[in-house]
Amino acid sequence: MVIDSRAFSGSLEDLVFGIFQIVLIDLVLAGDNAVVIAMAVRSLPRKRRRFGIIFGAGLAVILRVALTFFASQLLQINFVKLVGGLLIFWIGCKLLLQDAAAQETGRQATSVWNAIWIITVADVTMSTDNILALAAASRGNLPLLIFGLALSIPLVVFTSDLLSRLMAKFPVIIYLGAAILGKVAAEMIFTDPAVRELIRIPTFGLYALEVLFAIGVIAVAKLYLRMKGEPQNGTD
Repeated sequence: MVIDSRAFSGSLEDLVFGIFQIVLIDLVLAGDNAVVIAMAVRSLPRKRRRFGIIFGAGLAVILRVALTFFASQLLQINFVKLVGGLLIFWIGCKLLLQDAAAQETGRQATSVWNAIWIITVADVTMSTDNILALAAASRGNLPLLIFGLALSIPLVVFTSDLLSRLMAKFPVIIYLGAAILGKVAAEMIFTDPAVRELIRIPTFGLYALEVLFAIGVIAVAKLYLRMKGEPQNGTD
């Protein structure tokens, strides 16, 4: 990606419109990342939960900045999105299993640093498309791009903190969050350049696969728990 420091310099209207687009993109795209963060810190004590959210989101955004300079090239490499999608599917299952363990023992099922690791890996994996959207809206203006990336921190922190509180009161939201991760995983896997060359999937087919993977995350986690003979929470 080429950064042009002179972009938007000739028009205040373009600058304002660019800022508006970036704010809107951040609002729309904060959801998936907030789900991962909320699920990762859900079983932590409240004080550690806030630290995990802020530190994890901040570290992930720093890595986003580094990824920005080659995001468009990265997405064109075969199997990158495929591997990323499989990783997100695994993270969705892992977070459900961790929550089930916490419910069973009454103790936290993960450490702060383990939660931060999950947040960082998942955020970077899912954020390549988000980075491209911000890069396109900024039109190569580096300060505007940095503004968009920086704005995503408080948005994700606020949303994930709210979600983690709601998950504590309404455990069914955890399953909805896992389903969202399954949907994201399917979108990444079946839009990978290598996969698209092998399988031509129509739009309605992709939607069906996203639904299947959303259900699949929950099904795989519950099947694993059943095989281990552990109690299952939320939907049983």
